Amino acid sequence: MDKPPPRAVLDAFGVSADPRPLAGGQEKAWQVQGLVLKPLDMSVAELRWQEGVLTALDGARDVRVAPPVRSALGSLVVAGWTAWRYGAGSPATPDRYGDVVAAGRAFHEHLRRCPRPALLDSRDHPWARADRVAWEEAPLGDDGPRLPHVAALLALRRPAVAPAQLVHGDLTDNVHLHPDLPPLVLDFSPYWRPPSYATAIVVADAVVFRGAPFDLIAEVRAQETAEFPQMLVRALLFRAVAVHLLAPDRSEEWARWFAPAVRVAAGLAGGGLAGGG
Repeated sequence: MDKPPPRAVLDAFGVSADPRPLAGGQEKAWQVQGLVLKPLDMSVAELRWQEGVLTALDGARDVRVAPPVRSALGSLVVAGWTAWRYGAGSPATPDRYGDVVAAGRAFHEHLRRCPRPALLDSRDHPWARADRVAWEEAPLGDDGPRLPHVAALLALRRPAVAPAQLVHGDLTDNVHLHPDLPPLVLDFSPYWRPPSYATAIVVADAVVFRGAPFDLIAEVRAQETAEFPQMLVRALLFRAVAVHLLAPDRSEEWARWFAPAVRVAAGLAGGGLAGGG
């Protein structure tokens, strides 16, 4: 765990208790009183933009958000630290990813009229690069086709015409559920894609990394449009390319992790036999 925020940062945000580490958040987030403090992990321009978007959505009846909080002097960043409002809730268990999908749909409905932010064009982190690969907006690179799961997904990809809008591309662990409150959506990762793609990323994450049953794919597909199989292909490709960029030395391991989900996607997309093992 990284070091907690220094006392000067706590004072600037008006909190006096000792911070305690929070699980997740790349082990860099700290809760103190009603705030979550974490190092700045985006441009200041994006942070200001997120403040506007999340503040406008704050107070919705069907979903909760956690906007950034300004310091006593009005700053969003103090000595490299940001503050966000804390909300009660817990990440989904493998049997609750349907609730995460539903929360994402509600969140995206609120974002439906938001304009596309120009800041998306300047992002160059591995997830942004992987997303562009998934949507044929950037080349994969020379080593991509040699990865069997990536090559299979590339062969399954077909044109998709679903309209794009502002979406959260990393909902899986960032929707926290509470028995008495609406779901809490955290750590907004903005993309300009169809909402069904964001849903498919949750499904891909759930079955590949989180131990969710493969029945989840059929359950979600029944609630989506006919293009969902292509959204799932792109979601799996997005995650497969991202983890390869982040840890290329684990390519054989990633191929084993993705293989069952790729077989299911192939069945749905008409490129092979479905199967979960």
